[in-house]
Amino acid sequence: MIRTGLLLAAGASRRFGTEDKLLAPLHGRPLITYAAETMRRAGLDRCIAVIANPALRPCLAGFEIVEAVSTAQSDSLRAGLQAMGETDRLLIALADMPRVTSDLLCRVTDAATGDCPAASHDDGPPMPPVCFPGSWLTRLADLTGDQGAGRLIRDLPPEALVRAPGLLADIDTVSDLAGMQRTAG
Repeated sequence: MIRTGLLLAAGASRRFGTEDKLLAPLHGRPLITYAAETMRRAGLDRCIAVIANPALRPCLAGFEIVEAVSTAQSDSLRAGLQAMGETDRLLIALADMPRVTSDLLCRVTDAATGDCPAASHDDGPPMPPVCFPGSWLTRLADLTGDQGAGRLIRDLPPEALVRAPGLLADIDTVSDLAGMQRTAG
């Protein structure tokens, strides 16, 4: 079975201000390094990162890099899919979620079946990290807009949801980053 990780890191960081939030320091290192390190440790066969800012490259050792214009989330997803080729499982993670663990990535990948995706949740709607079977890649490629894969996972059955309390916080604003700075690294 081929398991591919896709790290989406091509957002425009509009709510963060003028700097790229993925390069902003969290506990002394760039934010993106948390998601990259976690994905590298998840035992995947291949890791791909979709980026808009070439300055992120040094943080992504071991990843195949796809540069994409920072637009809608579905555009980044499609860019990654085009670079990917054949896979049996596609694990998608977001680069601005530093609390996600490699254990969570593995549990989500293991919960996906040959015909049903799996996703994370924290007592709310399903969200990334999410893992899609190869049979769903055409559906992913057909997405448009800024919802990304959200519309494909919103009605997953309970057995396809992996609970991840406290792990799914993302960084959108400088105050989000400041709040995370105050917590343990």
